[in-house]
Amino acid sequence: MTTNTPDDAGQGDPPAGATRWPGLMAALGAARKGVDRFLGWLCIIVFVGLVAIVAWQVFTREVLNDTAAWTQEAAQYSFVILAMVAAAYVFSERGHIAVEILIEKLPLRSRRAAAIVIELIVAFFILSVFIVGGLAVAENSWQQQLSSLPLSIGQVYLVMPIAGVLILFYSIVQIIGLLAGVEEPTPDTNDISEAI
Repeated sequence: MTTNTPDDAGQGDPPAGATRWPGLMAALGAARKGVDRFLGWLCIIVFVGLVAIVAWQVFTREVLNDTAAWTQEAAQYSFVILAMVAAAYVFSERGHIAVEILIEKLPLRSRRAAAIVIELIVAFFILSVFIVGGLAVAENSWQQQLSSLPLSIGQVYLVMPIAGVLILFYSIVQIIGLLAGVEEPTPDTNDISEAI
């Protein structure tokens, strides 16, 4: 929770310890925790599946001298799915690389404004590239069947707009949190280190 010092407090900021829209923030916080929990378990399941696929590939190649044909594609696309899902999960934790040295020198209101602008840029990028572009790529490759799996490339590429929707959700939650005064403009690196 953000507390304002006398130097940082400005007009329009909530008093120290107070937040705007407590009901909305509680609902968004509960939704965020639920999505976080789902994504965490999904990352674990996909990662375990990826390890099992690669282990089976090595076993069939080295022990049976007959590599299972489906393992190469399954491992590649499992990795792609894991990367997309994990990117959304890391975005929730605000764990992506960021250069904050200039932002941290600004007063609190300016840091919040900069953080909101950054979130809006991210939201625009995610909407245009991940969601709209991802849907276009999935549609264009929907009929292209994978050679060794009972899926099409378009079905696998659906993970991109799905991850985009999740990242957009987190971005909107963070913007509302910044406006409500409960989200810090820059993430606390100690919190990120503890989460990892």
